[in-house]
Amino acid sequence: MIPISVCLIAKNEEKNIARCLEALRAYDWEILVVDTGSDDRTKEIAGQYADRVLDFVWCDDFSAARNFSIGQAAHDRILVVDCDEYLTEIDVEALLRLGEAHPTAVGCVERRNHYPMNGADSVYTDRVERFFSRRYYRYEGIIHEQVRPLEPGRHPYRTYPAPLTLEHSGYDGSAEALQRKAQRNLELLFRDLNKEPDNPYTCFQIAQCYNMIHDDENALRYYSRGLSHDVDPAAEYVQMMVIGYGYALLHLGRAEEALGLCGVYDDFAGSADFLSLMGLIYLRNGQYMKALMEFVKALSCETAHVEGANSFIPSYNIGLINEMMGNREAALTHYRNCGDFPMALEKIRELTQS
Repeated sequence: MIPISVCLIAKNEEKNIARCLEALRAYDWEILVVDTGSDDRTKEIAGQYADRVLDFVWCDDFSAARNFSIGQAAHDRILVVDCDEYLTEIDVEALLRLGEAHPTAVGCVERRNHYPMNGADSVYTDRVERFFSRRYYRYEGIIHEQVRPLEPGRHPYRTYPAPLTLEHSGYDGSAEALQRKAQRNLELLFRDLNKEPDNPYTCFQIAQCYNMIHDDENALRYYSRGLSHDVDPAAEYVQMMVIGYGYALLHLGRAEEALGLCGVYDDFAGSADFLSLMGLIYLRNGQYMKALMEFVKALSCETAHVEGANSFIPSYNIGLINEMMGNREAALTHYRNCGDFPMALEKIRELTQS
């Protein structure tokens, strides 16, 4: 058996858990599911795949449930997976080697977050801390729990990229399901914020909840509150917060105010996601040549968090600018560079049939 315990916590996940566990079952490791009070078929389905299914009395604390699952595992080396995720790529031998080489560090797995946008399945890729030894780490925080050292002074927090990819469908549900999820999370997040009112990460997570249910006013409010603190521009959540702030302003029709992001341009100019955002901001302000330059820069970036931010998104907008300037053939060229992006395909149909 692979000396890894895969730990999941679950509640009313009958729609997702079979797909999740079936992908994990392909590997010879322990699978442990902790149920926090399901009243659907979650436990029944989990029992068909998991080595053990245990109960935990929910106490409004995700870390408590996580730490219970970790404590019940057969192995010290832990991989944490959520029920609305499923494994698509892994190099098990490399994962084990990295775990041995970095025993007191945390492996960050690649997670591809799916959500609907512009008539297509959009994907935002991030890295999340999921592979670690319980001898050195546990979870902290009642929601959006984070991996933290058991002895910070003795074993400082360090990470490394782990060769594992998860697909995440948690943002691709019905409006009603997302509303329920947001309200549950917000209740716990505001409880955290009352304890630590100056915590920018909590403000970010509150803003993300409002963003998920398209409440741009409240999303902007908490993105702004988070960014009012002294934050590290290199932190991934800070980059997401800046981009969320900019898009919230655009969604609210406050494009001129969004030009204020020029003040932090140098901190984020290496990000295709930020460059694409700046292109949109200039475009909404009628500054077409500046917009064009930002989209061209975005195309030159090797990587992007949002799928398409360094490819079909800037290409589409370059096509749009050319179309607005009367350059029909150039516009078509750039729309065709967008592949099967639905908005570009519609533009091609419009231009070729006119």
